[in-house]
Amino acid sequence: MKEKKYIFSGIQPSGAIHLGNYFGAIRQWVELQKTYTGIFSIVDYHAITVNYNPHKLQRRVLEAAADYLAAGIDPKKSMIFVQSDVPEHVELAWLFNTILPVSELRRMTQYKEKSGRQQSASAGLLNYPILMAADILLYKAIGVPVGEDQIQHVELTRTIARNFNRKFGKVFIEPSVILSRGSRIMSLADPLKKMSKSLGEKHYVALSDSPSVMRKKFMSAVTDTGVTMHEKKKSPGVYNLFELLELMTDAQTVARFEKKYQTGNLSYKELKETLGNAAVDMFASFQEKRTKLLSDEKKLRKILADGASRARKIAQKTLLEAKQKMGIAK
Repeated sequence: MKEKKYIFSGIQPSGAIHLGNYFGAIRQWVELQKTYTGIFSIVDYHAITVNYNPHKLQRRVLEAAADYLAAGIDPKKSMIFVQSDVPEHVELAWLFNTILPVSELRRMTQYKEKSGRQQSASAGLLNYPILMAADILLYKAIGVPVGEDQIQHVELTRTIARNFNRKFGKVFIEPSVILSRGSRIMSLADPLKKMSKSLGEKHYVALSDSPSVMRKKFMSAVTDTGVTMHEKKKSPGVYNLFELLELMTDAQTVARFEKKYQTGNLSYKELKETLGNAAVDMFASFQEKRTKLLSDEKKLRKILADGASRARKIAQKTLLEAKQKMGIAK
């Protein structure tokens, strides 16, 4: 029997997914599940490492599940589950805590950025990369489709796997990073920062935004910030809009706007209108499916439970291997 090849990735249930999430991760997951067995988790344990609203968490978990499914993740080909429904994630993370120096965690860029925005950073935020490593290594995933901001975490995952195997014996595979074409979509309001919900409503376009909201957000997007068109070098804002244009329209449309830019005849209003309309058209079907899925909570819960059951069978086997190598289990 041919051995299955797994890929693992996950998104926090912190609100509606946006263009950055979609182009940086989910669209790629849909393609990769044609070749690999996808293991896609709604990582709620990661979500609670920063301030959050506990009363909204369960609803957001369901919304994330609906987002995955509406975007094209097939539960027959892939496993979709909630991280906290597979307790082996945190147990393996604790084992990894015993072999990784704290200094490795303190140098993580994301920890420095997030802890800097809080009065008091939690130990969970510091240990976030260890839990992420456990998420991935638990399934012996050969690849991790992520955005550029997560490359450092995957490299640390590789280090943890290597250190464990060297110290206790071979258990884990060192996974590869799988980057997508749109792995770094920037904020519409501040193109020097990555698109993120934490920056505020005007900084991102959610796939579930109404057509009018989508268009309004694009019309408000920052364009030139000091670099003039005749210099033939796009400012960060304009570059970001052209990146989105490539992702959401055809080559002919991109070439038309590129020519207008190079000749100094580009109308930013026309560019933004084109992007707004493209986003509305691209995600109309997604929105329809998402609404239907969210109307049937029982079905969503069953898909998540089935995914967790399948994932646990793999997770339990790997965890036992690790514990046996460490002398904890017989």
